[in-house]
Amino acid sequence: MRIVLRFFGFLFSAGFVAFLIGSAVMALGYMHFSRDLPDHAALAEYEPAVMSRVHAADGTLVAEYARERRLYLPIETIPKQLIAAFLSAEDKNFYSHLGVDPEGIARAVVTNLSTGTTQGASTITQQVAKNFLLTSEQTYERKIREALIALRMESAFTKDQILELYLNEIFLGTIVPGRNLHGVAAAALEYFDKSVHELTLAESAYLAALPKAPNNYHPFRQREAAIGRRNWVLDRMLDNGFITAEEAEAAKAEPLEITPRRISPNLLGAGYFVEEARRQIASRYGDETLYEGGLSIRTTLDPEMQAMARKALIDGLVRYDEERGGWRGPVETLDLAAAQDWGVALAGVRPLADVQPWELAVVLEIGAEGARVGLRPDVAISGEVDATRRTGTIRPEGLRWTGDSVDEALDIGDVVYVEARDDGSYRLRQVPEVSGAIVAMDPHTGRVKAMVGGFSYDQSEFNRATQALRQPGSSFKPFVYATALDNGYTPSSIVLDEPITIQAGGEAWSPTNYDGRPTGPRTLRYGIERSKNLMTVRLAQDVGMPLVVEYARRFGVVDDMLPVLSMSLGAGETTVLRMVTGYSMFVNGGKRIRPTLIDRIQDRTGETIFRHDTRDCLGCNAEDWRGQDEPQLVDDREQVLDPLTAYQITSMMEGVVERGTATSLREVGKPLAGKTGTTNEAKDVWFVGFAPDLTVGVYIGFDQPKPLGRGVTGGGYAAPIFGDFMKMALADEPATPFRVPPGIKLIPVNATSGLRAGAGEGSVILEAFKPGTAPPDNYAIIGYGANEDGELVPQEALQSIGAGTGGLY
Repeated sequence: MRIVLRFFGFLFSAGFVAFLIGSAVMALGYMHFSRDLPDHAALAEYEPAVMSRVHAADGTLVAEYARERRLYLPIETIPKQLIAAFLSAEDKNFYSHLGVDPEGIARAVVTNLSTGTTQGASTITQQVAKNFLLTSEQTYERKIREALIALRMESAFTKDQILELYLNEIFLGTIVPGRNLHGVAAAALEYFDKSVHELTLAESAYLAALPKAPNNYHPFRQREAAIGRRNWVLDRMLDNGFITAEEAEAAKAEPLEITPRRISPNLLGAGYFVEEARRQIASRYGDETLYEGGLSIRTTLDPEMQAMARKALIDGLVRYDEERGGWRGPVETLDLAAAQDWGVALAGVRPLADVQPWELAVVLEIGAEGARVGLRPDVAISGEVDATRRTGTIRPEGLRWTGDSVDEALDIGDVVYVEARDDGSYRLRQVPEVSGAIVAMDPHTGRVKAMVGGFSYDQSEFNRATQALRQPGSSFKPFVYATALDNGYTPSSIVLDEPITIQAGGEAWSPTNYDGRPTGPRTLRYGIERSKNLMTVRLAQDVGMPLVVEYARRFGVVDDMLPVLSMSLGAGETTVLRMVTGYSMFVNGGKRIRPTLIDRIQDRTGETIFRHDTRDCLGCNAEDWRGQDEPQLVDDREQVLDPLTAYQITSMMEGVVERGTATSLREVGKPLAGKTGTTNEAKDVWFVGFAPDLTVGVYIGFDQPKPLGRGVTGGGYAAPIFGDFMKMALADEPATPFRVPPGIKLIPVNATSGLRAGAGEGSVILEAFKPGTAPPDNYAIIGYGANEDGELVPQEALQSIGAGTGGLY
């Protein structure tokens, strides 16, 4: 009996020692494998990278930014059918195991030993745990660490929270190169152009088939395997009681139809706008927040107005190119003799993605009636070329602008751009060498409604609306005249339009008018309407260039302009966006605005982290109405220009359209104001102007500045683009006159002399005067006065008055 007791005592001691050793080994193993693993707090704070989305002002989705394309959905919003598909395919015991599935491990071991194949046994929890590990190598140590994280996750999260992470995190393949899909929401949109709520049973099963090996079940490259895996998932759903046999068979009978979603700013012609917005967001919040933070960005983009702006600019650039540039030849030339199928050969030539309705075509035959061309066939995302072959004809009138006959301009095999005409034939097109930009803005808020920074964003991402520094030429003059009007001058003040020579730095500068003709004493209104350089220089000299520089800075047009008189003619450099912003302050009554492409930004939780409109709303938080006054927005914008001055310069620029250098705009049929601009040698031409509630700026020029040609002016080429846009943008708007602020007196004056008009006098206009001012009773010229002999002499010749004092004579 004692021997038996000793034996059991020995066994107990040995067992206890073994238990201690085993426990120590397990403890050491746990300490070894759990080092550097995230704790409960880190697990609870985990947030996967989420795609940021950019919307137009009307809610249209225009762009998405992500390193991993993912849209995060709460588990409550994911359909049960889709959840059932993933549970059946990946982890049917998910709601019963503790993070590691012993049944699954045993099943995998048996399968691996009996078949020689490798079958995984990772649970959904373990698959989520992989995201916390820095490496993806297949080692036992990694699997152990993965299991430990899974166990910790089960204690840190509920089952629904883990499943929510999984369905939003899982990698589900790539259908378009460079766009990796993570999560069921992004995958549903990308594969089927549907939300998760719109998925059919078959489509849900296909998505659930992808996690194991997305590339092996690619819908184009591995179509049969993809359908087979989808049907396998349907069988598992049937086995697990989620669907009936009839539902499974019906779903298996459905074809695998993929409808990739097309989201591109270029589809709206908004590439330049969206890229500028992207740069601003990245500058403010950093790339990580933009590409991983799940931002919801509401821009100021008006899609309809953007399309109008793009059409107006494209048509204007093409108009110049066809009139001044001439035909420069085909995009490239194909060897049709060596090509078995001209359609396949042409499909290999990549067209610009944002020049619709232009199409690429190849010349097939040249005959007496014109050139027969083959149009580029569609190419699917899979790379498959559409078998349909379309042809058309370029008739002689379709390329008359080239100045050549059909056989002189084209050869067989030439690849060219064409555009369909109303009669069914095609017009020859070419990408213009000249470029330009157009910006449309709400002058009261600074919201940019449309921006086109060049002919094609696909061709060049350089944004000429915001990145191109160019001389504005005469379109800068309104800031000189506004400076004068804000400092004692009136629209009827007289300036001498005669030759002047300025001595500067030992050199003489003698500016001239564009037409080379001086016209004598003229009103300020005449000077801006007819864009007189000599008058502008004399006015700037009298006002003083330091004051002009200050106003240019105040309007945000040029920050550090040199105080030299040549700058009064627009020799400083600025951008289209800055000019449009400055002009907006004329029409909005002199209030400072900040230009913006972004209305508001919300983070992934829906909290607003940026809002352009920061005005306070008094009374907006009232819970109910108790007879109080309606809520009011507090307008705390800085007054950069007297509102009466702002109306005066607006009225004078309205005269540019009515009587001046932009009379072609009268055909728009709505109240418009603005100013043309043409720089030296016509290297840049401009028109910046506005209606009461819309400001627009247009610029045309070469990227490498060079003369646009003899006779090219802002009124001849930029103003028509402005006009074409305004016709479309204001088509449904009433002819609203410019708002006259309180205090302005509208007095009839002689349009030539600026003197008060007499009864029955001809050539009379209504001129705007501030309180305390009126039309002059006699002829007085700015910068001139009478000497002791009564002779008219320059101001600087008068001993009693110094130059640049701003006095009226």
